[in-house]
Amino acid sequence: MSDAPAFGFDTLQIHAGARPDPATGARNTPIYQTTAYVFRDAEHAAALFNLQEVGYIYSRLTNPTVAVLQERVATLEGGVGAVCCSSGHAAQIMALFPLMAPGRNVVVSTRLYGGSITQFSQTIKRFGWSAKFVDFDDTAAIEAAIDDDTRAVFCESVANPGGVVTDLDAVAAVADKAGLPLIVDNTSATPYLCRPIEHGATLVVHSMTKYLTGNGSVTGGVVVDSGEFDWSASDKFPSLSEPEPAYHGLKFHETFGPLAFTFHGIAIGLRDLGMTLNPQAAHYTLMGIETLSLRMDKHTQNAEKVAAWLETNPHVDGVTYAGLPSSPYHERAKRICPKGSGGLFTVALKGGYDACVKFVDSLELFSHVANLGDTRSLVIHSASTTHRQLTPEQQDAAGASANVVRISIGIEDADDLIADLEQALAKAHA
Repeated sequence: MSDAPAFGFDTLQIHAGARPDPATGARNTPIYQTTAYVFRDAEHAAALFNLQEVGYIYSRLTNPTVAVLQERVATLEGGVGAVCCSSGHAAQIMALFPLMAPGRNVVVSTRLYGGSITQFSQTIKRFGWSAKFVDFDDTAAIEAAIDDDTRAVFCESVANPGGVVTDLDAVAAVADKAGLPLIVDNTSATPYLCRPIEHGATLVVHSMTKYLTGNGSVTGGVVVDSGEFDWSASDKFPSLSEPEPAYHGLKFHETFGPLAFTFHGIAIGLRDLGMTLNPQAAHYTLMGIETLSLRMDKHTQNAEKVAAWLETNPHVDGVTYAGLPSSPYHERAKRICPKGSGGLFTVALKGGYDACVKFVDSLELFSHVANLGDTRSLVIHSASTTHRQLTPEQQDAAGASANVVRISIGIEDADDLIADLEQALAKAHA
């Protein structure tokens, strides 16, 4: 679809990247369940391995089913290319891998998914990297945290678990001033509600496990490249600007221009880290994306109704949903997420930890799972699960205090969800 920008979102989520199968005419993208691909001849094989020709070599690197998904997500996000991988956590490492080196750091928001906080505060130390955690509502603090060894700025567009909306324009201005790429996790918003590249993001990552697939069936991640960052403007990103020994001195940015990061992600990242997305998972995600806008509209409508009801319940201390007029992020959300604030938020309950546990155990329609973005409504007590490894101070900063429950509103009937919440709140405070 060379003229893809002329189409609307609803059309692109169905057609971008997909064409009838040339061999069979199959209209749905086939699952190319194959490890390797036959080369035309020795010259063709050599050209592929030299990155002189684009094609399929081995499914750790490229696969036709996955390629359709990469093109579709990149198109929806407004990027030039994308690299799919095995999970959202894999996508975050894939995004950082070409940028970082031992002794380098990344400045990250305190409002992140608990697993991401652990990944940044603990796991990346094994690479010799480090992270500086900052309240991203304070742009002066972000600027102060950046030093000569900083190589990226990282945040979530709509933070998990609290649904806090980040002022991407302001954060991007700080990153741009420092000559650094801004990486935005857009999992909770999806490109239907928020397009971070339009607000200055360099790279966008997703856990496709969540809203993009939308049915809780597979895990997957993706890194979308805006194609707008000048990797050669400084000496900070030698993996992209300097000769690559594994490819006879090829310079990725000089050779591939706006697609430098994307090609590096495949030719180096997937080749050496091996965090490959399998074609069946790509197929499920492609099917999920076809209804993304319809689902996100319903998630948002339900969340607005349920959050407004919860805000009036006597057992509730507060609701963090940015779609509520009472939210301090309400006006910002209109600018960053003009189609709505999504289906994720937290509820603070009177009675603290014990009330939260009883509430979760009393729900019947909501599923108690460690996931979000499903068609089904989901609930979890973050402090005892997804954010359990964090200190109380880190939990508070992330919006996952002991008295808080995370709710992911599905696409069921909103009145049925409210009835289930009402009976569970009554039992929790009996």
